[in-house]
Amino acid sequence: MAAFEFVALDERGRRRRGVREGDSRRQVRQALREEGLTPLSVDQTVERSGGTLRWSFGRGMSLLELALFTRQMATLVGAALPIEEALNAVAQQTEKRRAGAMIMAVRGRVREGYPLAAALGEFPSTFPDMYRSTVAAGEQSGFLDVVLENLADYIEARFESRRNVEMALFYPALLLVFALLIVGALLIYVVPDIVRVFDDTGEQLPVLTQVMIAISEFLQTWLWLLAVGVGLFVIGLRRVLAQPRIRSAWDRRKLAVPVAGRIVRGGNASRYASTLSILTSSGVPLVDAMRIAGEVVTNQWLKARLDQATARVSEGASLKVALESAGHFPPMFLHMIGSGEASGELDTMLRKVAQYQQQELERLVTTLVRLFEPMMMLFMGVLVIVVVLAILLPILSMNQLVA
Repeated sequence: MAAFEFVALDERGRRRRGVREGDSRRQVRQALREEGLTPLSVDQTVERSGGTLRWSFGRGMSLLELALFTRQMATLVGAALPIEEALNAVAQQTEKRRAGAMIMAVRGRVREGYPLAAALGEFPSTFPDMYRSTVAAGEQSGFLDVVLENLADYIEARFESRRNVEMALFYPALLLVFALLIVGALLIYVVPDIVRVFDDTGEQLPVLTQVMIAISEFLQTWLWLLAVGVGLFVIGLRRVLAQPRIRSAWDRRKLAVPVAGRIVRGGNASRYASTLSILTSSGVPLVDAMRIAGEVVTNQWLKARLDQATARVSEGASLKVALESAGHFPPMFLHMIGSGEASGELDTMLRKVAQYQQQELERLVTTLVRLFEPMMMLFMGVLVIVVVLAILLPILSMNQLVA
């Protein structure tokens, strides 16, 4: 039984939206008519696959909503509630209509006899391989509630780490945008009025003023072309980097950049270790866990090296040796994993190394942001001083001539 999202009119002509389960659109339309509603549209809750379906659900949940869904499911399953009823309760609790429709679609697949992990596979963009594999391991082991609790902790930690980095970068980015907007407004709207005054004097303008006038005239005439050019450049760059060979070469060069490379290595190492930790602790075999964890790595060059490491582990190599051969992992990362393998506590050590790498990354980003803020203030001050000097210099020259 599938879930359908509908839009209908009631007896007073008001629109009503909701989600209903049914075997077909016709059955849902008939059920709505029996309730006195006039259906306008009834669409099955599905997710686009290769662009072939007419209606796409998109991403039904944010990372925080996914964590809340997982936590609620863990609580209800731990209370011995059947999965079908737990999904129904969570769907009714969800405030977002589309998220509720997606959960009802998953419930429909469960009612048809599918395992929860397979039902979640209907929405791979919301429930990625790592999530579904963890749920499948929990179903097979009989400890689904415990696995869901661990999964919720993992998602919440990812959300917190991402939010901390984004909040650290927000203020400097805001300063940069305002600086560019202020200077651009001065050059486009203020400078032209001042130029007309200077033209009436017939005096030779200072070089700085001439440069500012030239920039102002260029922006007034070609600002639209500049905006289009920047947009086309961004689109072209994204398409070029979408080519696997070019993207891999670019990602490899990023790892060699002193500060940026350290950030890339730390972020990917943290994501890889935390994902590997939740998978292995949930009972997923190490080789399968490494393959799934490699999908969360954003650097394509490093991802290819991790695929080779996964192959080496499948051939009998230890995790530390395999990751060491991949390169670009911090020494502390490798030593802690080796210690975990030797002590038989790999799951715990992976969790600790993920936390360590994330803390190191946040400290590095925070330090860079704190250095960037005064530099941004200095940059804004220099821009404003240059514009003011370009305006004042000809005025001072005129005053000297009058004197």
